Amino acid sequence: MLGRWAHPEAVCSCLHDHAAAVVEDADLREALLRGISETGVPTIETDWVSPAKQAEIGPTFTRIARPTLQCMFDPAK
Repeated sequence: MLGRWAHPEAVCSCLHDHAAAVVEDADLREALLRGISETGVPTIETDWVSPAKQAEIGPTFTRIARPTLQCMFDPAK
């Protein structure tokens, strides 16, 4: 069984559509999408968000963990 990871374009599309969708804060979602676009993996650099929101980076990754893993390892359809 091959996961989507064998098809990077499918992973990026899935991350945009599903993992980022669970991030309610617009600034954190924009930073996450920037990270996905620039690196191909979920990334948020601290200088991409205001100091007031930097403490939310960790909890944001906790929220996107399940959809991210599903994007990477569920079989491509």
